[in-house]
Amino acid sequence: MFDNLLPPLNEHNLPYPDTIHPIVVHFVIAMVLFAVVCDFVGLATRNYKLYEVSWWNMCFATVSIFIAIIFGQIEAGLALAYDAVESTLSLHTLIGWSLSGIIAAITGWRYIIRLRDPLRLPTSYLAVGLVLTVIVCFQVYLGDKLVWVYGLHTQPVVEAIKQGVLQ
Repeated sequence: MFDNLLPPLNEHNLPYPDTIHPIVVHFVIAMVLFAVVCDFVGLATRNYKLYEVSWWNMCFATVSIFIAIIFGQIEAGLALAYDAVESTLSLHTLIGWSLSGIIAAITGWRYIIRLRDPLRLPTSYLAVGLVLTVIVCFQVYLGDKLVWVYGLHTQPVVEAIKQGVLQ
């Protein structure tokens, strides 16, 4: 019914030249990890200006993760996902949506901390930053697995699926 409204899909099975989700999500990864590093370096060196750097990185990461999720959902929907990839793709999607809420909540918490005392971070906040780092690293592992092991949106895999070699 709406097929004539959609642009044709290319050799990556996408309506645009290449995947956008990895480009946007790498900004999120960098901003979150850099924010955590800034918090710890700021604490260790008593350079409290790094807390401000961390705060702004978390703000931009909060906005950016929703953009990454939008493109991730589009690209996951267009992926020719064969049986072996389904569980990893589902887990990656679940954790991605969860991270959007987690990052937004942590940023909100950070906002309250910043209003109360911009020169002090509670130990609990620093601990949550470490937990967030572990979750982000696991999510990176899953995303890498989708591309480098399962080959989602790569030309050889798209061709193999279209020819019926992979199911």
